[in-house]
Order: sequence, then structure tokens, then C-alpha cells
Amino acid sequence: VQLQASGGGLVQAGGSLRLSCAASGSRHSFTVMGWYRQAPGRQRELVATILINGITDYGDFVKGRFTVSRDNAKKTVYLQMNSLEPEDTAVYYCYTKRSDIVYWGQGTQVTVSS
Repeated sequence: VQLQASGGGLVQAGGSLRLSCAASGSRHSFTVMGWYRQAPGRQRELVATILINGITDYGDFVKGRFTVSRDNAKKTVYLQMNSLEPEDTAVYYCYTKRSDIVYWGQGTQVTVSS
């Protein structure tokens, strides 16, 4: 299983970014897909998870600013991030699970300037 993330970049506070992550290497859909992030000096933390049936879960810090979605046919998960804050600066990693094995994307940098 391979995950290819894209869409990171530099944005001003209050701006928006949309991340995408495409999974490959499996004929079957992935039950769970989502995003974690890791800022320098901090532990990796959950941003959002979405199940194949559309049920979602978010980290407490999201506070309605981010929306996770997926296209099961394309095996792709998205993260729409609005009202970005400098504290959102981090490397964002997409992930999925298969048979209790977690697969990670390569990470995409999101930098929010004040």
C-alpha cells in the first residue's frame, strides 16, 4: 500500500488549504483513512479520520475549521482546512489501515504565517 499526499504549502493566517492523499497498491477499499500532523518538538496528533461509510472524527483543536472527505472510487482522502492559524503549522500525514497495519504517506508541509 502506498499513499501519496499533496496540497500543502504556505498560507497566511485565516486562509485555506486543501490536502489530498491517494492510496494505491490494493484492489480493495480502505475502511479507515485520515490525517495526522506533527509540529516540531511535538508528538504526532490526530487531525481527522473518516470511515468508508462516511463517519468522521476530529481532533479537539479542529473546532469546525477542517472537513475530511473521501472518494472511495478513487481511494482518495481529502482535508479541507479553513481559518488556518499559525498553530496549525506542521507536517500533515495521511494514513490508512489494513489488517491492523498502519500505512503512512510521505507528509506534506503546511506553514501558516501570522
